Amino acid sequence: MTSKLAILGGRPAVAKGVKFKVWPKADKQDEVFVLRSLRGESHAWGPNVVALQEEFARWNGNRFAAACNSGTAALHMGLAAGEVGAGDEVITTTLSWTSSATCILHHNAIPIFVDIDEATQLIDPAKIEAAITPKTKAILPVHYWGLACDMDAIMKVARKHKLFVIEDCCQAHGATWKGKKVGTFGHCGAFSLNQNKNFSAGEGGLFVTDDEPRYVKARALMSFGEMRAPEGSRDFHSYAMGWMYRMNDLTAAYARSGLQRLDQTNKQARANWVRLRKALEDTPGLIVPYDSKDRPNNGYAFVIRVDPSAIGYKGAVRELTDGVVEALKAEGVPMGPARMSLPAHTVFQAKEGYGHGCPWSCRFARKGIRYDMRQFPVTQKVVDSSIQIAINGHRPPNGPREIDAIAAGVRKVFEHLADVPVGK
Repeated sequence: MTSKLAILGGRPAVAKGVKFKVWPKADKQDEVFVLRSLRGESHAWGPNVVALQEEFARWNGNRFAAACNSGTAALHMGLAAGEVGAGDEVITTTLSWTSSATCILHHNAIPIFVDIDEATQLIDPAKIEAAITPKTKAILPVHYWGLACDMDAIMKVARKHKLFVIEDCCQAHGATWKGKKVGTFGHCGAFSLNQNKNFSAGEGGLFVTDDEPRYVKARALMSFGEMRAPEGSRDFHSYAMGWMYRMNDLTAAYARSGLQRLDQTNKQARANWVRLRKALEDTPGLIVPYDSKDRPNNGYAFVIRVDPSAIGYKGAVRELTDGVVEALKAEGVPMGPARMSLPAHTVFQAKEGYGHGCPWSCRFARKGIRYDMRQFPVTQKVVDSSIQIAINGHRPPNGPREIDAIAAGVRKVFEHLADVPVGK
């Protein structure tokens, strides 16, 4: 057993000389692409946007891609493509970033949450069918933490009930289910290019599909309701409700550069992720993140869990987890943000939405929809015990030295789990 915890006065496990590097690190190629765009003539929409759409569609294995200004926008486009509207219900997971559910509200539809599988922390396909009602229009599975959902099981349910499927791939660029990339199973998919993602352009998004009529519907929402490609001639006529979700040329230029090395980025991120997992997999009291041959993690996020039974702890699990977080910080381990279950967010608990209780009070909506947290026991168990290592710790350009330093700090805390201060 290693020395006393730093939070109790011991020496931190992560040496002062270890400096964790910020993701992403721009290189000369990025500069070339961006400067070329900056010196060009098209900035609102331009040749880099058109090229990015073609290149990403080819890279991911889709017929069509539309570049937009965020992953959230891409999710909205997916709902538009599926013609989700007032009173419709969309089944989604209890554990994700808030956009996976609030995007549904913005279409006057209602999210129906389904609990997760404890091992994968992804929507449990075995629980989806029980959530289907005559109002159900779509399923929105989330490939969370860089891990692919069981798309065979999800698509089987969707086909049986004739439901539209929107894949939330915002954290899962290049993640695969049985060797096939996410975003190619459902009717459409949404990707984010936010700074935190393996594929980053600061901000941005990509909507993908193989269905041309759905592509046209989604693109109309992206560009003021206009039924034309943004690079085409305009009649300045809104044929449907829409937003201004288009990507700009400068962002697209940065993204095109990143796309050229995305396979290598994922390879490096995955290698770091695997190295850290192997270093921690036999640590008492620690549950390592899920990984398998059918769905290897793409290295996006490293989330561990605390097992209170290892020390016979009988108190509130979240208090123990919070104590571990503070102990890890004291050891110099970079920490990521905490999460809470989606149905616990105020926007769903209050059920106000657009005011006057809409869309839940809409005359087209099914009555009696509740978000009682007792419906989602697995989610609560996972949330209470989960800890995320910061991406600027395990993600490249960090390498073996930084990964080993993180592992040393984490092992030290869990070797002293019974000594971690709780409830302070």
